[in-house]
Amino acid sequence: MHQPLQIAAALFLALALVGCVYLLIAGLRVRAFFREDAAEPLARPPAVTVLKPLYGDEPGLEAALASFFAQDYTGETQIILGLRERDDPARVIAERLCAAHPDRDVCLVVDPRVHGANGKVSNLINMAARAKCPILVLSDSDIAVASDYLSRVVRLLEDRAIGAVTCPYYGLAKAGRWSRLAAMGLTHQFLPSVVVGWSIGLAKPCMGSTIALRREVLQEVGGFEAFADRLADDYAIGEAVRAAGYRTVVAPVLVAHGCAETSLGALLKHELRWARTIRGVDPLGFFGSGVTHAFVLALLGVVCLGAAPGALAVLAVATVCRLWMLRQVVRVTAVADEPWWLFPLRDILSFVVFVSSFFVSVVDWRGARFRVDQGGGLSGI
Repeated sequence: MHQPLQIAAALFLALALVGCVYLLIAGLRVRAFFREDAAEPLARPPAVTVLKPLYGDEPGLEAALASFFAQDYTGETQIILGLRERDDPARVIAERLCAAHPDRDVCLVVDPRVHGANGKVSNLINMAARAKCPILVLSDSDIAVASDYLSRVVRLLEDRAIGAVTCPYYGLAKAGRWSRLAAMGLTHQFLPSVVVGWSIGLAKPCMGSTIALRREVLQEVGGFEAFADRLADDYAIGEAVRAAGYRTVVAPVLVAHGCAETSLGALLKHELRWARTIRGVDPLGFFGSGVTHAFVLALLGVVCLGAAPGALAVLAVATVCRLWMLRQVVRVTAVADEPWWLFPLRDILSFVVFVSSFFVSVVDWRGARFRVDQGGGLSGI
């Protein structure tokens, strides 16, 4: 056998074994992080404005939005739904929800003004003018939450040293087999990596699934206007909050991200944009995350060594560790219908996206193409 192949195989197998250790740690950390939170409810819950920027009629959108109307939060709650175009198909759903809750403080903002390259942030800027509560909770349109979500998230802001609260999320397939693969990637790769990174202090995530912060903190970091040209606006908000002297925390509150990819192309475009975003904001951490692909690394070792017994043994260990970690995540998320036979394909796709992201400088975002600079800034092309 050629020496370069032997060297490559040894490297792949060694990294795979490191990845096996990660998988075991991830399974344990996920179980520990999401243990039942028994903290007492707020005696005097503060008034909260929920900001939901919308774009298009995504599968499951109405149910996801409805979950924010079904909160058991006892404090004053304002809900703002925002659109940039009058003919956006999400408008019908937004108007239907507003009409269905005449007793709620809810409004629909339709404002086409553009404030930068990031369309979602432009939407948030337009919506924020109507916000009237001291606590702001912004959440992407495809996020669905449990009824105690607001209570558990807002409670953490009682600590004035905390500037922003975010929530980890898992995937829910909404549009067939490709969306199922997308959901599996979020649930069984992204979610554990967030929990491990946060719990051992190697990552400081701030995610669009939830960013809860006091209005005064947002104003202190320059308002939403400061992030109008950033691809990773959520991460940038967290970074700015920490630079202002506050802490950002990940709440042990799981939310669901609706996945609506209908083709392999849509899946790859979405995940490449996401991977390129992470690589831009945390290049060292992203590079190090290569070891989390233990199954594929072991598989590459087997290919390089021609199915040698030692390589097959590493592959078997990696497979067992991967399946064990997956089982721990399922226990937490209660996603019961996982097609286990798809996990080799899912892991291979994840590795392809990881490697490809090092060669990508242009991303596709909701049909528009943008060039991403080294600092995560956006410019249209």
